Amino acid sequence: MRLDKFVCKSTELTRADATAMITGGCVSVNHDVILDVATQVHENNHISLNGERLTARPSRYILLHKPADTICSNIDEAYPSLFNYIDVANASELHVAGRLDADTTGLVLVTDDGRWSFNIITPTQHCQKVYRVGLSRPIGDDVAAKFAHGVQLQGEPQLTRPAILDVVSSKEVLLTITEGKFHQVKRMFSAVGNRVVSLHREKIGAIQLDVAVGQWRYLTDDEIHSFTHSLGDDA
Repeated sequence: MRLDKFVCKSTELTRADATAMITGGCVSVNHDVILDVATQVHENNHISLNGERLTARPSRYILLHKPADTICSNIDEAYPSLFNYIDVANASELHVAGRLDADTTGLVLVTDDGRWSFNIITPTQHCQKVYRVGLSRPIGDDVAAKFAHGVQLQGEPQLTRPAILDVVSSKEVLLTITEGKFHQVKRMFSAVGNRVVSLHREKIGAIQLDVAVGQWRYLTDDEIHSFTHSLGDDA
């Protein structure tokens, strides 16, 4: 992780205060003074502030049921931040592993462990995300095959990665994808002549949404560890 983030995670300093300490020569890594706040460090490094060794707080892993009309930002903007629903200390250190649009509801994973979230958001890790999609028109018989092959999104140089489409009813489907391009689900259905009218994420990897709207819980050890290894071979 970045040195400034490590200092924040090991103290009660704000990011601005941590930056001032680092650039002021107060922080050393393995006994060498480091002035670059973006230096990558590991928890096993000997990191000191004014001669006192720092120890990072344990990482946190949270499941949240995101309500509609909230955003996956740490601050309120045009819509309120979903972090208003999470009552924990040092919430500013947390980030969302795989953001959802303001009007999309459902499963969100929140953490302060960047290496862990990498396994969720990076397409080459093949972490499956399952969405329940409401459509404006009945789904075409050929759409599942098109999605399995990959479709061309406007402005994208490559086809989407293979996706799985399961039909629930004529206007409701489950879509499983392993990437997260900008507005991807909506753009995929637009590419086949349909329009998304509701979007809800039900599952990420092996984790199923199991709390009420606006509620959250910590992940279990098994759930956390389910993302610590490669999730499959390249398709």
